[in-house]
Amino acid sequence: MAEFRLTMMLLPERYAVCRLNAGSDIPQWVTSGDFFSITRTLDELSVVCPDKNIPDGVTAEKDWRILKVIGPLDFTLTGILAAISSVLAASQISLFALSTYDTDYILVKEKDIERAIDALKLENYEVRC
Repeated sequence: MAEFRLTMMLLPERYAVCRLNAGSDIPQWVTSGDFFSITRTLDELSVVCPDKNIPDGVTAEKDWRILKVIGPLDFTLTGILAAISSVLAASQISLFALSTYDTDYILVKEKDIERAIDALKLENYEVRC
């Protein structure tokens, strides 16, 4: 039986990465749903949330799917994102990565998700769909 480096799970919804002005309040539509991420910097307010939540007029890159690395992952582990991104880069697949206290999330465009899953499986990653 093959050993797997990591197990990943494909989340069911489509997501978007949105850009709001740096001083913006966090809109209520961002926090509706099972998964969202909010990052504020001096330059922007960046959010990831389900596509269906985004009102017209918001700057957004839509049609992302999310691969969740099944965790929790220990903080002493190294190279997890580097390994995953290397596999995807070798297949010319762009990604957007998010990390939380427990694990990592890899966003891949819907048009590339099947190729991404296939590439990861070829490198002995288990991917649950």
